[in-house]
Amino acid sequence: MRFIDLFSGMGGFRLALEKNNLECVFSADNDKHACDTYNLNFSENSLFDIITIDENKIPDHDILCAGFPCQPFSIGGLRKGFDDIRGTLFFEIVRILNKKQPDIFILENVQGLINHNKGNTFKIILDTLASKLNGFNYHSSNNENLNYNVFWKILNTKDFNLPQNRSRVFIVGFKDPEVMFEFPEPLKRTLTLLDILDKQPIVKKISDQSFEYIQTFLKNHKHYDIINKLDYLIAYEIRKSRVAFRYDNNSPCLTTKMGTGGNNVPYLVKQNRFITLKEGLKLQGFPKNFKLTNNYSAALRQIGNSVSVKLVDQIIKSILK
Repeated sequence: MRFIDLFSGMGGFRLALEKNNLECVFSADNDKHACDTYNLNFSENSLFDIITIDENKIPDHDILCAGFPCQPFSIGGLRKGFDDIRGTLFFEIVRILNKKQPDIFILENVQGLINHNKGNTFKIILDTLASKLNGFNYHSSNNENLNYNVFWKILNTKDFNLPQNRSRVFIVGFKDPEVMFEFPEPLKRTLTLLDILDKQPIVKKISDQSFEYIQTFLKNHKHYDIINKLDYLIAYEIRKSRVAFRYDNNSPCLTTKMGTGGNNVPYLVKQNRFITLKEGLKLQGFPKNFKLTNNYSAALRQIGNSVSVKLVDQIIKSILK
């Protein structure tokens, strides 16, 4: 089977699908740094602006994959939705689906998409895509509905043996109206945060001021006596006004904000350092031989923007059953 990889980033979807012996015939992203990483790993230029792509020139394919821009719908962003140009890029996917009519599509976005604009944004998406929804007939208000048999579910990376708390909505559509798709069940947990830590990390230290913020909020934490002893204690969203902590042997969600400054990168309190790029890749399920370019901030942003490879791999396996 052949697939295309839209908003391809650094290649998380592609890794998962190629692992299942599927062939990538086209990829596109407009982030130069992400495309440099993509080229480094797949020897392919993916630097295309989807708005300018002629859908007639896209190769025929069986599966369309797209982790379309999440910032317009994210709690971490301004949540402008379709008022943000990145939000309207969903309709570029629709344009390509309408022309190429692949048998299957897989879309991924932040959990905040579901409730954005009181649920109206998600309704527009479903009205555009679905004639059946989660196994039942769906009455769309869109006369140009694409007539797919659509299934959606919120899945969390930490339920698929990756120690990161990362909830994302996945939308899977089939041209075949008789398909009764079931999303994958959680995997047995065998991997913890401590398991993925580098033995000889490249250490990025924290500023004295930010360290003081952590210590102040940690000492005032209601579970201080317990969590202060934990080797897997993580501080994140480090601000003068607040510091969040995670202490369940999972990382907090990695986000694109990591690329904007150190205080947005999860900080290992006992180890007195931020997580490394290699650890970030492992938290997203990337293989050991995956390469990053030398731009540290861009690499952090790409890691935070990626799909979790192991989770997508399980979805593909469920599709191919």
